[in-house]
Amino acid sequence: MSRTTDAAVAEIRDLRVEIDGRAIVDGVDVRVLPGKVTALVGASGSGKTTTGLALLGEYPPGARVTGEIRRTGDGPVGYDGPVGYVPQHPAAVLNPARRVSALLDDIARPHVRHLPRAERRTAARALVLRALSDAQLPDAEALLRRYPHQLSGGQQQRVVLAQALLLGARVIVADEPTTGQDALTKSRVVEQLAAVAARGIAIVLLSHDLDVVRALADEVLVMRAGRVVESGPVERLWSAPRHEWTRRLLDEQRAVQRGGVEAEAQSGQPVLEVRDLIAVHNRRTTVLRAPHLALHPGECLAVVGRSGSGKTTLARCLAGLHRDHEGEILLDGAPLPRSLRHRSRAQLAAVQYVFQDARAAFDEHRPVLHQVARTAMRLRGADERAATDEASATLNRLGLPADLAHRRPGELSGGELQRAALARALLARPRVLICDEVTSGLDTVTRRGILDVLAGLVGDGEDLSLVLITHDLDTARLAHRIAVLDAGELVEQGPAQRILTAPRHPFTISLMETTERLEAGART
Repeated sequence: MSRTTDAAVAEIRDLRVEIDGRAIVDGVDVRVLPGKVTALVGASGSGKTTTGLALLGEYPPGARVTGEIRRTGDGPVGYDGPVGYVPQHPAAVLNPARRVSALLDDIARPHVRHLPRAERRTAARALVLRALSDAQLPDAEALLRRYPHQLSGGQQQRVVLAQALLLGARVIVADEPTTGQDALTKSRVVEQLAAVAARGIAIVLLSHDLDVVRALADEVLVMRAGRVVESGPVERLWSAPRHEWTRRLLDEQRAVQRGGVEAEAQSGQPVLEVRDLIAVHNRRTTVLRAPHLALHPGECLAVVGRSGSGKTTLARCLAGLHRDHEGEILLDGAPLPRSLRHRSRAQLAAVQYVFQDARAAFDEHRPVLHQVARTAMRLRGADERAATDEASATLNRLGLPADLAHRRPGELSGGELQRAALARALLARPRVLICDEVTSGLDTVTRRGILDVLAGLVGDGEDLSLVLITHDLDTARLAHRIAVLDAGELVEQGPAQRILTAPRHPFTISLMETTERLEAGART
């Protein structure tokens, strides 16, 4: 698509960021043009987020920074208008004690101060509703009454995008803006960001999702270990990548798209079974209906659907984190208490949950290794030394070596923390492992590695069963069976191969078609 090509609205020159003498960004140059999408891609920990945050003048604590950052060519960062920021973990920037309306009204009010007092409230609300619409959030009036914890991860992310749009920024840094979102919502986010760029706003896209990058970006910078190893127009990088790391990222993406693990589901009594489940919010609003679901030993069930479809509510019911529901959840044929507070230690160990927002699930003040080991001590009665040794071995198996494991959560990337969260759950030696968007914050190489680990877990003879909550049909290929949710209803379920190749419900068909368009790199 053709967009404006004026002088740069922001520029990074020879940026170097050091922490304890180690360079996490080294010699990076970025030129951000109005109306253009500049994408930074690379593995978790490659320096994408540190580079993007530099445009806001934000750096890790204790960092030593050299280089130059300018906006609009007039002066150093901080002299010009605001830079909007959409973070990878939106819950971290949304005040949990305030409704969405209050969060957005605070940003809208300065824009209407020039109006007569009697007109300000109505005008501010109109700006808020427009921003929510632009961020692809339907039913905005109902959403404004909710608190952030009552939103799905995808909805939280789009509220933060609405905040950035309300700021009137000339540059928006979008850090994994499609993380945790289904193909339909992802497609709309691509369309929205393209529309934002068409209005002359520069977009800096930090992403591991190469389908989204190809569909949206004009210029791509490939990062590895804090350096830019290759850059150029998106189509040139896709058709003729020059650096080995770029080729590997693309190869891993294509490998994931070609298919997942082929394995036969086991039969017999289900290890976990759902009967006539009806979940509600606020004791009156039905958000999920699942008449029947069964998970057998050694089986992987993928639950797919749009953001807000009820996927996470289902997962939380299984784990005892959402007690406001009717129906039964059975473990080995015996009913599980609705609340985890009433579950025994054995029941807690048997059903483990890996959260979508891994950062929020860790204590920021304690080393990751200690928190992972704590699971074996608390749920299995292991002594501290044995638990620490097992935790270290499991973290290393998942790609988190000892030097990273001894750090605090704030010193790890989102992808590294997700691997730590998976390790922590595995130390309980669960019968059922619930993974809520466990690969959503990972680059293609790391994501493929995690999928391989999960495939090994269901194939190692330990009878571990997986529930994969995912928006991503490529990830769902790992599963033996797939269940599809739409607007809180279980609309289709069956063998993964049949769902992926011959879907029957209109929603599943539309989900497949949208995914195929994104994989083809269709330009908006």
